[in-house]
Amino acid sequence: MSRLLSMAAVIVMATMFGLTYSLSAALIALDLAARQLSEAVIGANAAMHAVGVLATAMVLPRLVARVGVRRLVLASLVLAALVLLGLPLLPFLWLWFPLRFLLGAASEVLFVLSETWINSLSTEATRARAMAAYTAAMALGFALGPLILSLVGRAGMLPYAIGAGLALAATLLVASRHVQAPVFDRPAQGGPWHYLRLAPLAMGATVLNAAIETAGLSFLALYAVHLGWPEEEATRLITAMMIGAILLQLPIGWLGDKMDRHRLVIALAIVAALGALLWPWVLGEAWAAYALLFVWGGAFVGIYTLMLAVVGSRFQGSELVGIYAVMGLAWGAGALAGPLAAGMAMEATRHGLAFFAALACGAFAVVAVALRRGTGASPP
Repeated sequence: MSRLLSMAAVIVMATMFGLTYSLSAALIALDLAARQLSEAVIGANAAMHAVGVLATAMVLPRLVARVGVRRLVLASLVLAALVLLGLPLLPFLWLWFPLRFLLGAASEVLFVLSETWINSLSTEATRARAMAAYTAAMALGFALGPLILSLVGRAGMLPYAIGAGLALAATLLVASRHVQAPVFDRPAQGGPWHYLRLAPLAMGATVLNAAIETAGLSFLALYAVHLGWPEEEATRLITAMMIGAILLQLPIGWLGDKMDRHRLVIALAIVAALGALLWPWVLGEAWAAYALLFVWGGAFVGIYTLMLAVVGSRFQGSELVGIYAVMGLAWGAGALAGPLAAGMAMEATRHGLAFFAALACGAFAVVAVALRRGTGASPP
């Protein structure tokens, strides 16, 4: 019973990580666009989330040893709720930048500690499937944000209040005495470069995942609106992509427990690159757009699912906290670069978002192939 409740708590944490980001990213982007601010400013505001991630990742391993996993998670959920409530209440837009920083700090704690927590509950025989369930929960959270917007709209306090309420509700499960959190009494040893050398492909997958996710959540709806889609239907494109990311993770995880995970990662990266190149053509037909984004979302998120399984199988204990924290740094770097690069690409060309996604996925596939040939094995 305790293990099941602990697993449920991790699933809720992963869902809240995705929800708080996707809701705030799409909501703030649409809100700032309605105030006639440029896409470059919108991208800069989104990048503040990444700055918060980077700053938190530098100190998180020491905080885990001193404060504990459960307390840090509870504090982050409460902070996320307060930030979401504060955004629509503050009249000065410059204040949205430090609030976005705090939201990034909260999300980094949820990101790293939920991954560490789920790994402590997993066995090697089913690790890829456990990570698939985890990333599916995260994708569910990413899908819920745009879905909430499509149902209640972006105007007023309501969408912010819904996100804050869900974050506070999640604290009730995490705080339960029946939920067992992992304990790490000593901080991880070694600096970021140490873990980067240990797991270069995992770091690259994290950068890719963060860059495309943050850029897509910030700009996919705007991209569709520029192509003539109504605003509410444009946000549903994000939901379709995330539904694919949810439903396709379990079969990808099953494959990851049965075959070479590195080869499967390369195949998914190629599918994601080719799929992104098709966006400009399929967005003219609603049914084709939904179908493509469904498959694309599953393939793209599957890359990250498999790399989580690889890292979890090769690192344990406080060392795992350290490497996940550095993956948090990589996530922050990707989340910082993604919106800025995508915003500039969209200003340069009408289909800049599609070309940016295709280039990023294609570059990752090339690096993955080069690392495999260079080592003759499957590096993390």
